This record gives sequence, structure tokens and C-alpha cells, in this order.
Amino acid sequence: MRNGFTTGSCAAAASKAATTMLLGGNRVKTIKIDTPAGIVFEAKIEETSIREDEVRCAVRKDAGDDPDITDGTLIFATIRLIRDGRKEVRIEGGEGVGIVTRPGLDQPVGNPAINSVPRAMITEAVCEVMALFDCGDSVSAFLEEVLGKFAYIEVQLWTSMDDSTKNWRDRK
Repeated sequence: MRNGFTTGSCAAAASKAATTMLLGGNRVKTIKIDTPAGIVFEAKIEETSIREDEVRCAVRKDAGDDPDITDGTLIFATIRLIRDGRKEVRIEGGEGVGIVTRPGLDQPVGNPAINSVPRAMITEAVCEVMALFDCGDSVSAFLEEVLGKFAYIEVQLWTSMDDSTKNWRDRK
């Protein structure tokens, strides 16, 4: 059986790459993260867009032999620097991310259905880069996921675009 990587791993890798590009100023083609299973995931970075105050990039989900509906989806992370003097990562849900409607998940009812392990992975990946650049500001992570050909994450973090959408800025 061929192993793949979770959506959370892809989100963390995309977030780390976008943070690296935002704070370091240089494009990256690949990025490495450690998964909770202790496996190093080296992700190829796709669809990079760099603006003065934010960077957006994607990692393509490879589910391996798992029949995961998100296999092949681009998971985007848009990282925004929030100049508020606090050093924190904020992760929010966006379009395509489910909202917890009943008790039972590890997030409160009303919150985006982004569980604690992916949240921790994203936070750790972003904080690792923030520490390298001695960043004293906050980073916002806005996560969206749409089951389809594309997905995007914005850290403010988000996931997804369909094939007919060419300009990601129109999706905000």
C-alpha cells in the first residue's frame, strides 16, 4: 500500500512555505515538515502568488492508496502578517470548511471543523518560520476546503477554487 499525506499535512506545508516566502522574501519550490507520525513530508509548492503583505501558495494532496475524495486537490495557504505586536498564529475556517454543529468533535459547536492536530501542525510550522525571522507580529490563518479539483487555505488560512475560477482574489 502506498502512503499519502493528510489534508492537515498539506495545509501545514503550504502554510510553512507561504510564511517562509512572506518573511524571507524568496520563492521556495519545496518545503519539509515533520508529520505527527514522525515522517518527513517534502511537499512541492505550486501556484505561488506574492503580494506586499501576503503570500499564497498550494500543495497538491496525495492520499496515496487511500480512497480520499480530496486526493489531487490543491490545498492553498495564504499567509498574512498582522502588525499588532503579538506573536501568535490565528486559524479560522472559510468557504468549504464545515462548521461544528453538534458536540463530539474536538472543537466547540459553531467553530470551523479544523481539528486540534491539523491546527497544531499549522501553528508549529508557521511558528518555526516566525522564530527563524524573529517575527514579533501575528500571522492569521484562514482555512477553506472545497471538495473538488482545487482547494485553498489563507494564514489569515483557506482552501478551494473550482476549475472555472481563474482569479483567486475574486473568491474573497
